[in-house]
Amino acid sequence: MSETTSPRLYAKMFTRSDLVVIGLSVALAAAAGITHAVPAGPVVPFVASAGAVALLASLVGRSVEQMGDRFGPGATGALQSALGNLPELFIALFALKAGLVTVVQSALIGSILGNLLLVLGLAFIVGGVKHGPQHLGSKRAREIAVLMVLSVGAMVVPSLAAHIHTPAENHEGALSVFVAILLLVLYAVTLPGMLRRGPADTGESEAARWPLWLAVALLATASVAAAFVSDWFVAALQPAMSTLHISEAFAGLVVVAIAGNAVENFVGVQLAAQNRSEYAFSVIIQSPLQIALVLAPLLVILSQVFGFATLTLVFPPMLIAAVAIAVLMAVFITFDGESTWAEGASMVVLYGVIAAAFWWG
Repeated sequence: MSETTSPRLYAKMFTRSDLVVIGLSVALAAAAGITHAVPAGPVVPFVASAGAVALLASLVGRSVEQMGDRFGPGATGALQSALGNLPELFIALFALKAGLVTVVQSALIGSILGNLLLVLGLAFIVGGVKHGPQHLGSKRAREIAVLMVLSVGAMVVPSLAAHIHTPAENHEGALSVFVAILLLVLYAVTLPGMLRRGPADTGESEAARWPLWLAVALLATASVAAAFVSDWFVAALQPAMSTLHISEAFAGLVVVAIAGNAVENFVGVQLAAQNRSEYAFSVIIQSPLQIALVLAPLLVILSQVFGFATLTLVFPPMLIAAVAIAVLMAVFITFDGESTWAEGASMVVLYGVIAAAFWWG
């Protein structure tokens, strides 16, 4: 390859945004490693590792997106959501290893809240202000709404059984594992339909810029790096919480949830700004579905397999109330297949109210 053609090929492969994400991911991952190895106070390692986790999640998403023309939009969307949750999976496993069950439970609920209220609300605001009421696809919106209610409802049934003191209260571990298995089966059953009914607008007007080998290599590298950085993030979490006077519940509900997956899903806000509202809705809503149907059940099972602190689906009452309110509001707003900026503002405000209620624990 000649020196004159190499820069041109390089420019075609990476956009400026790609280079920024890759460069910042490398820089923050290195900073997280250095601050973890060399004492740098309680806050700096926490900030560096949190930023690295967020950017690595974004890099994973971009790598999968580049495979879009090979696997099709439906498969790419499902794969992007699944792999985009890898950093959060690693964080949760390391947190369970450290005994931070409250952080993990709060992070699972916080991820659902963050996507259903904060990210989706911002998408509605941005899209509504620029383009007026936007269509989400009424049939698709109803299907997702039903699946969201079903999956989150199944997640909280063990909590209800425990808090109203039914005979199942003394078997919360077994009940949680049983529900986790059923949710994973439900995901396996509904996955083929998700793949076939993926959003028609893939957001790619041209073939993927990255060669397949490069997309796979960056995906593998980002995933491995996310595992290391997640370990450093959890190690820095407890000192930072103590220094900043952040409760475990707030740390999980807001900080860990946002660091784990919110950056990746802000792609949905960009799509809404471009008036590609149906695709934006599909991208954003995939993440809470994956958390309820896959991530939470998988963590319940893995916590027992690896001998970590046992995670069950018995959540504190306030977390149950928060996720129930969020799901009901999101379903009520999206069920008609249309969104407005005012509805989005209401969702963001509700997220702020719920987050504030957990500041003290």
